Amino acid sequence: MWKRIRKFSALERPAQELFLRACVLLPLISLSLHWRGFRKTKASLQHFLSVPYGSQNPDAQARAVLTAQMVRAAEHHGIGHPSCLEVSLSLWWLLARQGISSDLRVGVRKEGEKFEAHAWVEYGGAPLTERETEHKHFAAFDAALASLPPEPR
Repeated sequence: MWKRIRKFSALERPAQELFLRACVLLPLISLSLHWRGFRKTKASLQHFLSVPYGSQNPDAQARAVLTAQMVRAAEHHGIGHPSCLEVSLSLWWLLARQGISSDLRVGVRKEGEKFEAHAWVEYGGAPLTERETEHKHFAAFDAALASLPPEPR
């Protein structure tokens, strides 16, 4: 436990804040997806965006990478075992809060009789939370899910 505390203390302040936000956000998104479904969860997240989505952030690349690292750390050291959709929604929202445009992607595949789905976030066309080839095993939907209109209330 002390090792984790020392590791956290060694992080710079922006990284600590992103990690803590992700630790809180992941279980909240998990509950919302379970109770309300994807569209209502995404609409709620969009409602709480204070920075215009897609505005230019001068150090967007570095911030996107740091945010992805902190979300992955929260995934491994936080509460529960979040799904790829929960992790991706968290990362997409945290990036959007910083004014960084990203694409929430979902892909599907069928292995024998088993149907599988996978979610990831892309920045500049490259996946942020996984190895370069992992998502290529899934047929991605043509449109990014982040561009879907919110569901009417």
